[in-house]
Parts: sequence; structure tokens; C-alpha cells
Amino acid sequence: MALSVCSVDPWNLKPIALATPSFPFKSLKFPPFWPTQKVKMGPLTVSPMGFGTWAWGNQFLWGYKESMDNELQQIFNMAVDNGINLFDTADSYGTGRLNGQSEKLLGRFIRDFQEKKGSNRDIVIATKFAAYPWRLTPGQFVNACRASLDRMQIEQIGIGQLHWSTANYAPLQELALWDGLVAMYEKGLVKAVGVSNYGPKQLLKIHDYLKDRGVPLCSAQVQFSLLSMGEDQLEIKSICDSLGIRMIAYSPLGLGMLTGKYSPSKLPSGPRALLFKQILPGLDPLLSSLRDIANKRRKTMSQVAINWCICKGTVPIPGVKSIKQAEENLGALGWRLSSDELLRLDYAATESPRRMIQNIFQTRYTYSPI
Repeated sequence: MALSVCSVDPWNLKPIALATPSFPFKSLKFPPFWPTQKVKMGPLTVSPMGFGTWAWGNQFLWGYKESMDNELQQIFNMAVDNGINLFDTADSYGTGRLNGQSEKLLGRFIRDFQEKKGSNRDIVIATKFAAYPWRLTPGQFVNACRASLDRMQIEQIGIGQLHWSTANYAPLQELALWDGLVAMYEKGLVKAVGVSNYGPKQLLKIHDYLKDRGVPLCSAQVQFSLLSMGEDQLEIKSICDSLGIRMIAYSPLGLGMLTGKYSPSKLPSGPRALLFKQILPGLDPLLSSLRDIANKRRKTMSQVAINWCICKGTVPIPGVKSIKQAEENLGALGWRLSSDELLRLDYAATESPRRMIQNIFQTRYTYSPI
């Protein structure tokens, strides 16, 4: 029987001491933030941070193995037990024969959690539908949504998102995909709709188009971090604030460059190594400021970088593939950087000559059919 992720049971939250230091990591038991700190995302209420699941099924970039599934289940349970209710995924997450694996795992983890805990928490799944070149009609996009529902074995998706814009290379397809978002919303397949990798101009266009059809735009997912704080990101944030769209920040740790775990002489394995080799040598001012603030607050650099995103009014969705990472990410909640610390980090980011390479699908200059 399919399960709904949109049913709401009362939160059973208990207070914790927010001053608890982050070292060493210990098993967390209570949500490190109060219910009033949760944020609105369209018709939904979500935790101030979600978890991203890009790595769940991705062998090429993140070294996923099916033997990791038990730990991923524990990560999911820990997240929900500690108040996290937003999980971001995509129908394209998973490589080769594991395509769609991230969605399948999330669906399995939800069912397992509900069976063992006897509880149906307010879990919000935000999944993205790829703008594949063979998805040319609204009906095909709706079918993609139904396929995601089948993989997760749920009745309704929290937020259905268009993964990227095709306006720069296939403007007619773009309009069909917008109509597909409208159709899946009207059919009740998704509770809300959002976009990902949209530049400011195209974001305004799709907002107005959906509004005319009676469909509110709930969220805009953008690469946003201390390494991705350019003019486009700031303009998108301004648009989101003015129109009531919630900005979701993906890659808040710069694929790991802001964690402090890597250096030009200590690079990650796999394809990330080439990118890190190009960018890390220019990050000394930023990493030094992150490290200093983290040490003074008895936090980690990752926690400071994620908290910076929260303080900027976004909902960050750091990726996680180990229990240690999950515990560390949870330590970014329950406190806020001071205005002086934010200014220091902003300045350090501008002083670092290197930036993250922006997603090639993010539209900046657009040629729209409407």
C-alpha cells in the first residue's frame, strides 16, 4: 500500500541545551531547534536545514555502494528523530543501473521508519524531474512524476521541482515542462512546485506564468555558499524574498571544500580532485576565517558554513553519506552567527580569488518563447 509523506502528526519535541559543544560527536537525541524555528515553504513547514541525497546511488562522484544502505537508513532515522523533515532528491540521482536509487532508498527508509517507530512524521520529499530531451510534452513530465511516486511508493510528493531550465537551448520544451508542473499540481501528485538552477530572469518568468495558472511557485533551488555568492545568487535571493519564494541552498559546503578536510596536498579521490586542485589554492582567506570562527565557537568549519547559509535566509541541504557527517550537520542548528562574524565571512569570501564553477544549466541570459 502506498504511503503518504504529507500526513502530519504532532511533533514530539523536547528541549536540549543549545550550548552543548560539538566535540566529540555524540548520538543526538532531541531536535537542536525549537518548532517555532521551522520555516514556511509554500504550503509546507520545513526544518531550517534539509538533507541532500545526491550521493545516495551515485557511484561515479560519491563512491556509493549498496553495502552503505544500512548506514544511510540510520542517517535518515537520526535526521528525522532530530527534527529534520526535508529531504531533497531527484529522478536522475543514481548512476547506471542505479538510476533513481536515491528515490527508491528514501521511499524504503520512510516505510521502515514508520513501521519501527509507529509514527508518521511530517516528512517532506522534494524531488527534481530532469529536463531530458525526450520529455517534450506536459504529459511526459507528468509521467515522470508518477514514476517517482512509484519508486518511492508514496501517494504525494511534497515539492515537485523542474531540475533545470531548457530556455537557452530548447525554449519550446521549456514551456511544455512548465505546463507539466501545472498539470502535476492540479492532479494532486505534488503538494507544491519549485525550480532548480534558474537564473533571475527566467525565475521571474516562470513565477508569473505559474501565477497566471493559479499555481504558486514554492521554492527555487540554487547553488549557494560562501564559494557561490555572486551577483546572480544575490539577485535570485532578492527576487525570492520579494515574491515569497523559499530559496534552497544546494552544495552549501562547496562539494566539501569548506569542510577544512582538504588542501592542495590532500585532495579527495575521484573527479572532485581536479576541481579542488584548481580552487583550493585561492581559498586561504576564507578557510582561515572559517577555521578561526569555528574554533572560537567550538564548532566545525562545516557547521559554520552551513549556519552562514541559514543566517542568509536560505534552507541549506548539505549532502550526507555517513553518520559522522549527519551528526556534524545537525550541529549547525540551534545557534546563529553574530553580525560581526557574518561580515567577516562575507569579506573573506570576496577576498578569496577562486569561486565554485556554476552549474552550466543555470540560466542567466534567457531566450523564452513567452
